[in-house]
Amino acid sequence: MPAEMSSAERGVRTDLAACYRLVAQFGMADLIFNHVTARVPGGRDAFLINPFGMLYEEITAGSLIKVDLAGEVLDPGNSGYGVNRAGYVIHSAVHAARPDVACVIHTHTRAGVAVSCMAQGLMPISQTALRFLGRVGYHDYEGPATDDDEKVRLTAALGEKDVLILRNHGLLACGRSIAEAFLLMQRLETACQIQVAALAGGAPVTPSAQSQARTAAMFSPRTGSADVSVSGDLEWPALLRLLDRRDPSYRDL
Repeated sequence: MPAEMSSAERGVRTDLAACYRLVAQFGMADLIFNHVTARVPGGRDAFLINPFGMLYEEITAGSLIKVDLAGEVLDPGNSGYGVNRAGYVIHSAVHAARPDVACVIHTHTRAGVAVSCMAQGLMPISQTALRFLGRVGYHDYEGPATDDDEKVRLTAALGEKDVLILRNHGLLACGRSIAEAFLLMQRLETACQIQVAALAGGAPVTPSAQSQARTAAMFSPRTGSADVSVSGDLEWPALLRLLDRRDPSYRDL
């Protein structure tokens, strides 16, 4: 471990690199595009982001780049690559507006983009989708997110919600930990896949309003039930064991 790196930062780097590998493992990566960022604990208000040019399956703890909210590179990592502009704009906006958010994940999956193109957005037609009832924001498409002016509108659309559907673009999930962010994104992606499949088969059945409200309350981080997984803390150690069995190189500094 480099002498100037705290053990807390090393832990975040390791978990973030693991998250990149898991996004690829679960089929949510888009070549070298999209981003997963995590706030650096302590010190300056900075976050870690992937090098623009590496596949998610190549990301390691040491390759991640540390930037501050103004876009200044504080630590270039060991990859030799730089930072994607659109990734900086989207993620810096969320980290600046939401100090409660530790990790932000943005994807361009086929099912996620498909739902982002639907006027009705995410429909409450499956148990998986009901996890997000009342927790989804929508941001209208403005083109590739390279302008700082878009930050205000993007964060206004997100508000205090957990996930954001970027119209005609993709999905975004925010977590109070890296584990929670990954769980939210994996569940959101699954809900979108279910919706696309259900609509292809005809008119889906919608649960009663009472069932929708009860299910949403059970999965809420504020009112959640002990009978369901809300934070990702149960899944995360198992997912790390999966990575360690297949390729532990994500831990490399």
